[in-house]
Amino acid sequence: MNKPRFNTLLSLFLALAAGIFLGWRLGAHNAHEATPAANAGETARKVLYWYDPMKPDAHFAQPGKSPFMDMELVPRYADEAQSENSGFGLAPAFTQNLGVKLGTVEKGALHPFVEVSGSVTFDEHGVSVVQARTGGIVERAYPLAAGDRVRAGAPLVDIRVPEWFAAQSEYLVLQDVPQLAAAARSRLLQLGMTARQIGELERRGQPRAIVTLYAPRAGMLSEFALRQGMTVMPGQTLARINGVDQVWIEARVPEAEAARLAIGDKAAARLTALPGQTLEGKIDALIPELDRETRTLRVRVALPNPKGILRPGMLAFVRLEETQNKAAVLLVPTDAVIATGKRHVVIAALEEGRFIPVEVTPGIEADGKTEILSGALGEGERIVVSGQFMIDSEASLRGVLARMGTRPAAAPPGRIYTGVGVVQSVAEDEIVLAHEPVPELEWPAMTMPFALAKPGLAHDLAPGQKARFHFTATDEGPAVERLEVLAEREPGNGGRRP
Repeated sequence: MNKPRFNTLLSLFLALAAGIFLGWRLGAHNAHEATPAANAGETARKVLYWYDPMKPDAHFAQPGKSPFMDMELVPRYADEAQSENSGFGLAPAFTQNLGVKLGTVEKGALHPFVEVSGSVTFDEHGVSVVQARTGGIVERAYPLAAGDRVRAGAPLVDIRVPEWFAAQSEYLVLQDVPQLAAAARSRLLQLGMTARQIGELERRGQPRAIVTLYAPRAGMLSEFALRQGMTVMPGQTLARINGVDQVWIEARVPEAEAARLAIGDKAAARLTALPGQTLEGKIDALIPELDRETRTLRVRVALPNPKGILRPGMLAFVRLEETQNKAAVLLVPTDAVIATGKRHVVIAALEEGRFIPVEVTPGIEADGKTEILSGALGEGERIVVSGQFMIDSEASLRGVLARMGTRPAAAPPGRIYTGVGVVQSVAEDEIVLAHEPVPELEWPAMTMPFALAKPGLAHDLAPGQKARFHFTATDEGPAVERLEVLAEREPGNGGRRP
């Protein structure tokens, strides 16, 4: 290699090395200038606690390795906690794809109903029994049989009563002697003659040994077995007539449903024999005895039957509706309530596409609505009716439900409440506390900010100290009135708070 060519290559190599060195120095200088600015944003954010994303409900006061998983703890910043206490947000495209639909919390009273099957039976209140008042012989049995319908006053049977013949003759003979006639009349009554029959005897003036028995009411003969020549004994049942102007529907209602029913509640019946017709009635009786095997209660519904179209044995489907006056309560669409197995949750829709789960206690359900017996919901509040299961799943994946629990109940103004918590951060007019449950307000344990009633009220406190705080409710939220230090640092391994 000649010397000029060697010098040229050497010059190029030195120039390239100098360029690389200068580029490295310049990059290092720029990185050095940028790092403080980048870290300034991280340093400005207040860390409330560290947590394991796989178990977000456990909080720690210092960073380090998670005791649950082989991974580093993740910081939770104050601005994130404040955002979570006001719900969690979802992208508009996400909620649109879920087909989220909203409903409204209403106030009103539900009248629950139960639909059961039953069968038509006779009204046992409308039964008449015809009996022999004295012994005799059947002279004539009119052409009737069990199952026939009879009108009121229709003749049933002619009975020869020899004992009546002699007593009637004696009564007619003694008509001119008032005292004796009265005694003879009394004897006729004792033998079983009615006042009407005695009046006919007086008008006729001739004794009769044969008496005709008539149907006391209209209805169906459920019992009639008289034949000519039969001997009847005093007190023997000759006929049984069931009225048909009103019938019963007997049904069996599950034990849990029957507890809400009462005598007089409305009933609507549909019969397979009368398609397209709905008959109105009311609950006539709730049988006191419960069937131990089926755990059901017998319910009787009274239905008018003026045309006689309802016949015992017909199949009926009955809707029993509670009609008692009830106080107005909060109502939500039944589809909005999520049953997790351990609790019931409703997803409340906040402003700007944010959502928050609210734990509730549901009551009875009717007409697609459910009573809310307790929970931090208010009349007119918007809630998720469709797509809430996917929102709940999304919140669970983010750990939102475990971290924030449910929305705390609002504290009534003017009253002072007491809680215990660990200081997470302190500002001039605000303190962030990881507090224990507050039973008076049904608040779960959570980390949340509190306003200070007086600026600088917490200037003596530092993160990690345990304190008892007394707070009231304001329009802006809870405000701490007084603080008492309980411990300098929360005990634990390495300063961590489990």
